Amino acid sequence: MFEPLVDFIREQYATRDPIPLHAPVFVGKDRAYVLDTIDSTFVSSVGRYVDRFEQDVARYTGCGRAVAVVNGTAALHVALRLVGVQAGDLVITQALTFVATCNAISYCGAEPVFVDVDQHTLGLSPRAMDAWLDANARIDSDGTCRTRDTGQPIRACVPMHTFGHPVDLDALVEVCRRWRIALVEDAAESLGSFYKGRHTGTFGVVATLSFNGNKIITTGGGGMILCDEQTGARAKHLTTTAKVAHPFAYEHDELGYNYRLPNLNAALGCAQLELLDRFVEAKRVMAARYARFLSGSSLKFVTEPTDCRSNYWLNAVICEDRAQRDALLAHTNGQGVMTRPIWVLMSRLPMYKGARRDELTRSQWLEDRVVNLPSSVLPEYLR
Repeated sequence: MFEPLVDFIREQYATRDPIPLHAPVFVGKDRAYVLDTIDSTFVSSVGRYVDRFEQDVARYTGCGRAVAVVNGTAALHVALRLVGVQAGDLVITQALTFVATCNAISYCGAEPVFVDVDQHTLGLSPRAMDAWLDANARIDSDGTCRTRDTGQPIRACVPMHTFGHPVDLDALVEVCRRWRIALVEDAAESLGSFYKGRHTGTFGVVATLSFNGNKIITTGGGGMILCDEQTGARAKHLTTTAKVAHPFAYEHDELGYNYRLPNLNAALGCAQLELLDRFVEAKRVMAARYARFLSGSSLKFVTEPTDCRSNYWLNAVICEDRAQRDALLAHTNGQGVMTRPIWVLMSRLPMYKGARRDELTRSQWLEDRVVNLPSSVLPEYLR
C-alpha cells in the first residue's frame, strides 16, 4: 500500500538514487563567501561575516539583536542562563522534542517538567501547561512561581516549534505572564515560519535557532540567540568567555562559554540566508503536493496551524497506529526512501525518567504515529 507513495516521492525528486530526509543545498554564493573567508585568514571567531550574519538574521526575523553561537544547543544553554535559570530550578517543556531541548536545561543544573502537546501544532499545549500549574504551583510573596510541595522555582518555559509549525504563541505568552514564567522559544526548526505575520522566536524573552546540516539553512554547525539589544549584549559577553574588553590583557569577570561561531561558518550562513525565501517557497510547494497526494488516504498529512505560515522544514504524516507506522518506515527505507519516526518521548530516556510530568496523553499518541517524509528542496528550485 506504500508503493505509490514511494513512486510519488521519486517522481518529485526525479531520481532512482537513495533519497535523504533533508539534504543541504549549496547553489548560491556559498563557495565564494567561504573562499573569501579563507583568503582573508579570518576563519575563526573574529571576522566580518559573523557580524553580517547576526545583522542579517536580526533583520529577517525582526528581533532586536541576534548573537551567533557554535550550535543550537549552546544557544539554548545561554538563553536559559539569560532568563536566570540556575541549579535546582524547574523548566517546563515538552516531552515530544529533540533531546537538545532537555540537555540544555540540565546543563544549567535545572530539571525539566514535561507537559503535553497540542495535536494541531505538535508543540507545547498552553492549556496543558496552565492545568499543570493550577494543580502543582503557586506564586510566592516575592512574585516567584514555585511548586507547592518542594518550593522549587519554576523559572522558564521552553516550547519547540516542531518541524517548523508554530505553537499557540498567544495563549502561551498569556500563561507565562500570569504565572510569571520566562518564555524561551526553541525555534531551532522554524526559521522562515510566521505566527500571525510575526516571525517565530520574537514572542519570548529570548529564542534560539539552529543551523545544523539538516536545517532549512545551514552553517555546517551553528546556532543563534534572538533577543533585544540589552539582552544581546549580555549574550555576546557570555558566549565570548566573558572576556572584558582590553587592548591586550586576558580578563574575565564571570563564568563564560567559548560558544563563538567561526567566521568560516558565518560566511556559509550569509550565503544560505540569501536563498532562504526560495527554500521556504520550495518546501511549501512540496508540502502542498504531499497534502494533495495523501488526501483521502489513511495517512493524515500534518498541515500548518491556523493563522500561521510554516516553513515545512520536515513534512510529516500521522499514521493510523503504531503498526502502520512501523510498516511505513520499513517499506520506505527498504526502497531507499528515507523516512523517520518522531522522537522517543524525553520522559522515556534514562536521564529524564524521574522528571515531573503530566499524563502526556497526546504526546504518547503522536509518538506512536508520526513519520517524517523526505523534505529536501525540490530540484526545480536548485537551478
